[in-house]
Amino acid sequence: MMEGAKPGRTLLSARWVIGHQGGRHVVHENGVVVIEGTGVLHVGTDFDGAVARRIDYGEAVISPGFIDLDALSDLDTTILGFDNGPAWQKGRVWPESYVNRGPYEMYTPEELAFQKRHAFAQLIRNGITTALPIASLFYRAWGETVAEFEAAAAAAEDLGLRVYLGPAYRTGGQVTDEAGNIRAVFDEARGLEGLAEAADFARRVDGIAGGRIRAMFAPDRIETCTGTLLQRTAEIATEMGAPVRLHCSQSPVELHLVREQHGCAPIEWLSRIGALRDTWLLPHGTQATDAEFDLIAEAQATLVHCPLVAARHGGMLKSFPKARARGINIGLGTDTHPADMILNMQIGMMTARLAEGVSAVRSEDMFDAATLGGAQALDRADLGRLSPGAKADIAVIDLRHCLQTPDPVQTLMTAASGRDMRDVWIDGRQVMADGVIPGVDAAADAARAQAQFDGLIAKYPDRTAGHPPVCEIFTPSYKRVTP
Repeated sequence: MMEGAKPGRTLLSARWVIGHQGGRHVVHENGVVVIEGTGVLHVGTDFDGAVARRIDYGEAVISPGFIDLDALSDLDTTILGFDNGPAWQKGRVWPESYVNRGPYEMYTPEELAFQKRHAFAQLIRNGITTALPIASLFYRAWGETVAEFEAAAAAAEDLGLRVYLGPAYRTGGQVTDEAGNIRAVFDEARGLEGLAEAADFARRVDGIAGGRIRAMFAPDRIETCTGTLLQRTAEIATEMGAPVRLHCSQSPVELHLVREQHGCAPIEWLSRIGALRDTWLLPHGTQATDAEFDLIAEAQATLVHCPLVAARHGGMLKSFPKARARGINIGLGTDTHPADMILNMQIGMMTARLAEGVSAVRSEDMFDAATLGGAQALDRADLGRLSPGAKADIAVIDLRHCLQTPDPVQTLMTAASGRDMRDVWIDGRQVMADGVIPGVDAAADAARAQAQFDGLIAKYPDRTAGHPPVCEIFTPSYKRVTP
């Protein structure tokens, strides 16, 4: 019964329904949501009209689906750096010897296509209904390819995920010598060719799959982009009305390289060249200054907060409440494995309180960022909320195994995780029921993903300074005992 949107109406009921009225989320206890076609017809505590189908979820939260502005779409190599650093010694920066020999693709086209589909299924499992994919370019020959994004579009259409797609491109990269001196290297012609290919792809895919697939532009990271690339990106994206995502203000190395290249801080440079606009999405902001936050607010750009991946490596946004007080729109991105938006919100709460105190942020503030903040970033008043006329993008979170507080959002922040996701609806289509996604063999896909990841790890010496063996790059937690 999950082959697509049903004729007639479907009524969903649960102990808790997070609806939307007057510009804010509201909570209906013992509430209902009625789906008709691809949209929400009604949200409230009852419904008198006829329906074709009823599903009662009982002790659960019926929530708007989450919007992930920085959604992992590959096999996450950042987890390999969790206890292994510094990054330049552990294959996270290309050594000169690797560059001189010639960077190569470490995955096959078939593996890249599988990874997108596998990642999209993980997003759905975690209640993410709208995603802007992100992948690392460290293991790529240069940028992402149109071919793999053609495959990504096909996977998204098949699985039912709402996505904004665009291959990542860049005009430069980072290179290290064996002493850890990192410098930037550029090939602007190659980067501009990547932009041209991305623009052609954007014009072809924008609006397909009944509007669920839209275009985006993804220049990789600010220190790997020239001004010409970013200015041309801004012009093309503005003409198309497409969002642009640019990673910036996330590391000391980035700050050093941008200041060395341009004599100022990253977001300040982006503003100076006229590229910082209201359609721009900026992960991560953990290194941004007060003056840069002011520039983001003035441009009405969106700050994409990725608290889990930042906290894993000792960073945090300083600070979530201060950025909001400046009038900055904040959305969330998972940007790591697992793609657990609930965990991401929980870590966001904790780090905000560590930075500013326990009263600085409340549960609803982080929940707003995961829903309404993403919708505002994409200029989509029909996403991130459950109200008549909105898209029927819905996450159903099972609370039967949680110790519930008197408030469902606070329960999510204290007791739930992505593993509690039960059902997901996108565009009125039930894309997951009782944790099962049609056409996806979760166990087989997990094994295939692990085999590909193990193969990538085996190649790490090629792109690690000094080319040490894998056992020296990734040191074990405890001594290995072998027979």
